[in-house]
Amino acid sequence: MGTPRTLLAVALLALHTSAACAAEPWREEPAVAALFRQAGVEGTFVLLDERSGELLGHNRSRAEQRFSPASTFKIANALIGLSLGAVRSVEEVIPYTGDANPFMREWLQPMGLRGAMKVSNVPLYQELARRIGLQRMGDAIGRLHYGNEQIGSDVTTFWLRGPLAISAIEQTRFLSALAHRSLPFPRKAQEQVAEITQVESGPGWSLHAKTGWQNAPSAGVGWWVGWVQKGDQITPFALNIAMAGAADAPKREQLGRSSLQSLGILPTPPRGPVLAP
Repeated sequence: MGTPRTLLAVALLALHTSAACAAEPWREEPAVAALFRQAGVEGTFVLLDERSGELLGHNRSRAEQRFSPASTFKIANALIGLSLGAVRSVEEVIPYTGDANPFMREWLQPMGLRGAMKVSNVPLYQELARRIGLQRMGDAIGRLHYGNEQIGSDVTTFWLRGPLAISAIEQTRFLSALAHRSLPFPRKAQEQVAEITQVESGPGWSLHAKTGWQNAPSAGVGWWVGWVQKGDQITPFALNIAMAGAADAPKREQLGRSSLQSLGILPTPPRGPVLAP
């Protein structure tokens, strides 16, 4: 329990953050809205233009709404685990402790955080969370100011079933800080997480991204979040959509890539994503 002065400072910071969110300029992008209409999808896409401080995208009200981060939390989970020494490196193999018949057969292969990020290995990241522990996890999420900062009493499910929740706009802030290595964690850990989230690159640019699927494989909220880096310019983004089931899973990355293209951020043509929760 903090002192009254500390608690007041925290309360004032939270109030300031909330007010800043409401005051941030927003530009609705008709081209992005058209992509969502054409896909017949309810959702939001937002990116942060760091040069102007402006948010660009589609459906601001939903962009401000908090949802379970699902597997996008693997980014923060990896950062916390590496920072606290729960795992030595992204290559250290973590024993599989999940179901013998998992959502994806690839999860059964021996792997570390790098491979587990690529195939979105839920049981492996749950094992990492166990190593971190509830108290240390809660403290770390508070330092990150990640979403509502609520983790409840189960360290293995709070990002999948709640109570942790985060908005698309808050995702962009977190990812911006990670991309700039400005989070209150060791720089080396931030560099490792940034490296294992890179999914594509070209001359002078790189794409870092992670999918998420709350309530997989059933209806729920689907995510695709990350950032594009071109030289020193970083553009964090976040998409979430209402998903009826597995048929909607590819739409996360497809819509996200198309949105980035329409805004001139991503130079490459769309390609089919790997199905991951």
